[in-house]
This record gives sequence, structure tokens and C-alpha cells, in this order.
Amino acid sequence: MDQFIQRFILYMRAERNASAHTVRAYQHDLQEFAAFLKTKYPKLSMERNHRLVIRDYLSYLHEKGIQRATILRAIAVLRAFYKFLVEENVTAQTPFVGLPMPKREKRLPRFVAEEDMKRLLELAAESKHKWALRDAALLELLYSSGLRIQELCQLNAEDIDLWSNMIRIFGKGNKERMVPVGETALARIRAYLATRPPKGPRGSPLFLNPNGMRLSDRGARLVVARWVVKAALRQNISPHSFRHSFATHLLSRGCDLKTVQELLGHRNLVTTQTYTHVTAEHLQKVYQKAHPRA
Repeated sequence: MDQFIQRFILYMRAERNASAHTVRAYQHDLQEFAAFLKTKYPKLSMERNHRLVIRDYLSYLHEKGIQRATILRAIAVLRAFYKFLVEENVTAQTPFVGLPMPKREKRLPRFVAEEDMKRLLELAAESKHKWALRDAALLELLYSSGLRIQELCQLNAEDIDLWSNMIRIFGKGNKERMVPVGETALARIRAYLATRPPKGPRGSPLFLNPNGMRLSDRGARLVVARWVVKAALRQNISPHSFRHSFATHLLSRGCDLKTVQELLGHRNLVTTQTYTHVTAEHLQKVYQKAHPRA
């Protein structure tokens, strides 16, 4: 099994051009599956149909109390893996044909209210902390452009056009898109760049850690967590909550769904439509509060 996993990971990197984050997630899920097989099916042949094995594995994950979203991700990884094995003529058929799958839970995205977001951003901007300029630029950019945390950390200084107010993003599958940046975010970025140590003419990471290296995903998450605590916000707010807030606030103020899809870099409009439920909920609250006969 291990050799097939390595071949699949190589395929994901070389032919599918998967991001490092995606490759890590796939490798982790496949190693978990391989560990299960070694324990329960040590002599399993790859040529056999693994339909019952997959069912057993999904039951095993469910019994462990794994969240449904995590199980669905594991299924997606295994689907891709077995599809690769079929294409490589290792096995004759994917075990997922006709196999009943758990349905995805419909959860509304968690977002931050506009007044709370304003308080958090202004708190960082007014701070005298050593890293306040970097943190204020990072938080403003997350909210201003709706970036994923991986997209933000991969940014180089030259990806931001300070004259056209646009930023070049490399999203999932290394897909490139251009996203506008707000004036406030640009002002914070200019202030940060004026004090940031120079890193060279090209390939210079936008956000640096205290060691002068590119800020990692984990480091950026810690930045967000620190300012959420300082702002005393009651919600459990993650970097992705900034992205949810970006989309929700745009739709609440009348932006069309197709534009929001383009800004977020969603491949499918259905993914973006999740935010319409949040907006409808917001409109209902406004209606109940404002209409005299509500």
C-alpha cells in the first residue's frame, strides 16, 4: 500500500499541480487508511475489490467519533486514490461504485458582525505593539480581499499592485485570479512595507515572521487568534471567518452572487450560494426589527 500512496502523491504534485497544503492533507488521510489496513487487513491484495474494506473503514471512523466533514474529506481522498489505481491498472474497479455515502451537514458559515470586525481592525491599527504594523496589514488584507489563509501566506510583495489596487492570488490548484484591495488595507500594507526588512528584488514574502522568514499558516492563525482575544470577541473566530465575513458583508450590501464567486475563487456557484442563507437570515432580522407591522 505504501508504494501506491507514494506514486499517487507524486502524481498529485507533478500532474495535478496540487498545492503543498492539499498534498499534506491527502498524504495524512491515506496514511491513516494504510495504518487501518495494516492492523485489520494485513494480507489484503490490491487487486481485490475493496468495497467491504471501505465500508468497514467508514464504520471505524464513525465509531471513533470523527466529525462528518472529516469523514467526507477522507472519502474524497480515497475516491481520488482508487480512481488513480484504476487508471494505473492496479485494480479493476473503484470500490465506491454504488456505495451509499453519508450526506454533508449543511452548516451556515460563521462570520463576524460589521461592528465587531471594525473594532478588531481598529484595535490592531492603533496598537504600539512591535508587530502591530504587520498584524494590522495582515488582518485588513484578509477581510478586504477574502483570502484563504494559505493564499495570504504565499503572497510575495510584488503580487500587490499598489497603483491599480489589485492583488494577484494563486488559489487552489495554483489557479491565478486578480482581486481588488481596499484603500484601508493598502494603507496598512504601505505602512508595514516601509518598516519591513528588505528580502531581495524578487520572490520576497509579503508577511515575515520574527526570524525574517515567510510567515507560516500556523503563524498567521496565531496572529488572528491574538487579536480576537485582545478585541474580546465572544465568537470562535478563525482566519476563514474573515473570508466568510467578506462574502457575507458584500452580499448584505447588494453585491451580486457571481461577482462574489469570482472574488472568492470558487469553481462552483453552488459553493458561493451558501452565503445567501446567511444574508437571508440577516435580512429577516432587519425586517423584524425595522418594519412597523412585522
